[in-house]
Amino acid sequence: MKQLYCPWRSSYSKDDGRTKQNDTTEKECVFCAQFKQKDDNNNLIVKRFKHNIIMLNKFPYNAGHLLILPKAHVSDLSQMTPEARTEMMELVHKSTKVAREIIQAQGANIGMNIGKIAGAGIPAHLHMHVVPRYLGDTNFMATIAETKNISFDLKEMMQKIKAHF
Repeated sequence: MKQLYCPWRSSYSKDDGRTKQNDTTEKECVFCAQFKQKDDNNNLIVKRFKHNIIMLNKFPYNAGHLLILPKAHVSDLSQMTPEARTEMMELVHKSTKVAREIIQAQGANIGMNIGKIAGAGIPAHLHMHVVPRYLGDTNFMATIAETKNISFDLKEMMQKIKAHF
């Protein structure tokens, strides 16, 4: 069996006893706190839409890793309105298109982990991942040197992506 080893995400993966819980309230939610602030650039919020928000992942698996989140503090797709779910999927489509055309990704991984047991880092606030993939973006560095090369600046990547939403 092969294992995905991502040591650069260790500070994110540590359970702080708050955001990792399925029952984290809106008041405690890191995403909801960022949404209430109006500092979109520092919070890596690319754009706000009617029902959802697109933001860069602060702890990316790869360059241009986007999150699409409902504005509402929900933990399951069934808690979203049909309009919000539809908008989310349209934003996934747009995000994938931007990844391919603007930041030259050759592919993408798209998905969500629903619930703590499924691996959700912040299970109380549903979110969809769009992870751009590049030829040769995996190599020995993560295993041997405990290093993942992500050669981009989050702020520069955000400005590049933001212009296309």
